[in-house]
Amino acid sequence: MENSAAEQAGDALGLVDHAQRQVAAEVGLPRGYWWAMAAGWLVLSLIAHAGPVWLAAVATVGFGVGHSAFAARLLSGRRRTSGLQVSAAVAGRRIPLIVVGMLLGLVGITVVVALALNADGADHPAIWAALLTAAITGFGGPDILRVLRRWARA
Repeated sequence: MENSAAEQAGDALGLVDHAQRQVAAEVGLPRGYWWAMAAGWLVLSLIAHAGPVWLAAVATVGFGVGHSAFAARLLSGRRRTSGLQVSAAVAGRRIPLIVVGMLLGLVGITVVVALALNADGADHPAIWAALLTAAITGFGGPDILRVLRRWARA
């Protein structure tokens, strides 16, 4: 009898652990976040291309400040939907760092692609580079974040 109770307790703990891992895997940023980032990327490139330098600088700073204020709540990773709110221990404290690192990587991609297109003589290289990065961000943002979280074990 004792062995049976210990096995049941072990099975129950295994189920709880599995359920916790499933919920943690669902923690992330909503799809709209990624499309908003993609749209912002394109708008900034259009402003930088068509507007004066001071306007591009103000728009970039404004986008950064607005994004920081808006994303502070989302980057905790705890509120993907109104129905899912988990503890910080389940969500993981590395998610904000992973997202910031991912965004810095996307900035790097944008710069490298724009420089390559400019060296090749393409018209509007910054806009084309931003379009590529916006597509990567909008379509692949959640998947890239999922892979980076797995690599970082977050």
